[in-house]
Amino acid sequence: MFVRHLSLVDFRSYPSAEIPLGPGVTTLIGLNGQGKTNVAEAIGYLATLSSHRVSTDQPLVRFGASQAIVRAMVVRDERETLIEVEVNPGRSNRARVNRAPVARPREVLGNVRSVLFAPEDLALVKGDPAARRRFIDDLLVQRQPRWSGVRADYDRILKQRSALLKSAAPVLRRGRGGSRGGRRPEGESQEEARANALHTLDVWDGHLAALGAQLLYARLRLLRDLRGHLREAYETVSGGAGEATVTYRASVTESVAAAIAAGEVPEIEELTQALLGALGDVREAEIERGQCLVGPHRDDLVLQLGELPAKGYASHGESWSFALGLKLAAYRLLRHDLREDPVLILDDVFAELDAGRRERLAGLIADCEQVIITAAVAEDIPASLVGASLLVTRGSVEVVPPNE
Repeated sequence: MFVRHLSLVDFRSYPSAEIPLGPGVTTLIGLNGQGKTNVAEAIGYLATLSSHRVSTDQPLVRFGASQAIVRAMVVRDERETLIEVEVNPGRSNRARVNRAPVARPREVLGNVRSVLFAPEDLALVKGDPAARRRFIDDLLVQRQPRWSGVRADYDRILKQRSALLKSAAPVLRRGRGGSRGGRRPEGESQEEARANALHTLDVWDGHLAALGAQLLYARLRLLRDLRGHLREAYETVSGGAGEATVTYRASVTESVAAAIAAGEVPEIEELTQALLGALGDVREAEIERGQCLVGPHRDDLVLQLGELPAKGYASHGESWSFALGLKLAAYRLLRHDLREDPVLILDDVFAELDAGRRERLAGLIADCEQVIITAAVAEDIPASLVGASLLVTRGSVEVVPPNE
């Protein structure tokens, strides 16, 4: 699979751009701030319906415009498919396949698959758990797009349960002799109000545990399959400097959490019960704080180099190698599972690597069907990665003739 052509309208810095691409290596050359990363971001957006740089869609739309359009011609098995996403901040986004509208934008997921590595990915090692959760969930959706719906349903249940905790907390605290305050329906006794609130919370616990168990099960299966690829990718990129491993820290009952940390993948029913048990254990704390303290949204990936956690102990170079190893492992996993190559995007990566890591990375990606690289200067790219070059200046992308 590869992207043959990319069209942008009012996306980031581009009023309009028509960008020819193709199989093999394509390098986008331009000074910082000219829009190279915007091109990489656009392809990544088609693959995940999210940006690797920002959490909302508003910054994706050029200043002064009301919407942005990202359109790509994708070639798979010699058949072309036109994918288009219309970005409408504050309103529902729209999507089309071969110019025919689809009911929901997420229905285009799977038509473009990409693995993007950028400087922001250093947060996978050094940052908060949210970055690592997003990494595994985005990979999960690229592997099997149907998990996008489960992920959205879980987020919806989480939001509704969190709202209930905040609204019902005064009634629940008052009912056990805590602070007074909070409103209850007229004619309802204090005991009745507390009983009703607890029953409603029990119902939402069940919804959260059921969906949370599905998402957790999918994450654990993915991580089990990813570990071998990570070990090999890190060893190659780092030149054999240590072993990279990853385990999962789950907010479930203690015994099941220990089994998960040891690499086991419990069945969905066991995970559901473990989540319900954990919710029961923290109910008083949740009522006090008015927020949901258990579930996949609280979990983390624990990254280790040898016996030590990567976060806080890995050097800058080791952290870069670990983050790059995770993305290369994701690429290899998708290639193995899907029997096709995703688009590999390396955004301003080679400038951060020493000569040895540059050459080892070049060797790893030499056989990828499509690689898109951004760089400020052509000299940062290893000579072995020969391919097409595009010159990026603010608002325009031009083909560089060979030998220039």
